[in-house]
Amino acid sequence: MHDNQFAVVAKAGDRIADLSTPRPVIDEDKLAANIHRVQSYMDEHGLNFRPHIKTHKIPALAVAQVAAGAKGINCQKVTEAEVFAAAGFEDILITFNILGPQKLDRLGALNDRISALKVVADSDVTVDGLSAHFSGRKPLTVLVECDTGGARCGVQTPEQAASLAKRIAAADGLTFGGILTYPKPQAADAVEAFIQATLQQLEAEGIACPIVSNGGTPSLFDAHLVKSATEHRAGTYIYNDRQMIRMGHCTEDDCAMYIVATVVSRPNGDRAVIDAGSKALTSDLQGFSDFGLVVGYPEAKIASLSEEHGVIDLSACTGPRPQIGEKIFIIPNHTCVVSNLFDTMVFHRNGVVTRVEEVAARGLVW
Repeated sequence: MHDNQFAVVAKAGDRIADLSTPRPVIDEDKLAANIHRVQSYMDEHGLNFRPHIKTHKIPALAVAQVAAGAKGINCQKVTEAEVFAAAGFEDILITFNILGPQKLDRLGALNDRISALKVVADSDVTVDGLSAHFSGRKPLTVLVECDTGGARCGVQTPEQAASLAKRIAAADGLTFGGILTYPKPQAADAVEAFIQATLQQLEAEGIACPIVSNGGTPSLFDAHLVKSATEHRAGTYIYNDRQMIRMGHCTEDDCAMYIVATVVSRPNGDRAVIDAGSKALTSDLQGFSDFGLVVGYPEAKIASLSEEHGVIDLSACTGPRPQIGEKIFIIPNHTCVVSNLFDTMVFHRNGVVTRVEEVAARGLVW
């Protein structure tokens, strides 16, 4: 958090309606309900659940997720993992290819510090770099990342997965931990087929596969359809957002995060301008044509953003329109990005502030 006179944005007992804007706020009851709902689903289907902390970046929320039954956490970068290790977390999976001496040095220190660090790799280059660094040290657990249709990182075939697993198992300083995927949504059959073929290849090589890690909030409630998975990873579910509403995973009432903004101008009858621009709402469209859902004004469209201003098109509104000075609530397209835009997150219950948490892993992107 910035150490200046403006650092204290709210305190317990303040009213959300009185906060300076723009400001993301988190509904405590919806937050708790989201954690319970997803953990209950995973428990019902016998899946280990590993929440991805990139959504909230707040250790206190990860504590609540683990208290509910989560088995460790998922980070995206070494620097994020360092923050959560400092907060007492021991079982951390970093789902990113880690390359280069600076990152490897910090990864080595992190591996020495906690008991159950795991990383991923999808190439010989990554594996060989990890092995060179960890040879002669406490072994590092490595999972093979598999592209099962998500078209991001990952080996492309079960044969390649088995080959890389064999390389990891034979490498100095490394332990083969299993396989991992981040698939495209609603692709459980393809994911299961890839995993099954990989497991057969590994069995033929005599290589045990302790972890089969599936992932993604968009695939969250299809997790039980991937029968071979031992765990599932998801992040966005804790807050939910507009993209999750579109995916059918939640309703507007399940969204715990709102951006509170103030109407600062009404240049004409069809236009409102708010004090939330790309530095508050993000320019991440997530496939939408506008930049967030304006609660209570469903026909209003946040048509454009500059850094500090958001322009709302009111031309389709058939009822009342927001007025200058009015505070409006916006469900963001993508909550994870919003978390990285603010130093603190304000929590409330029934419109009254309960706590303010530092977004401890904000800006840690390497």
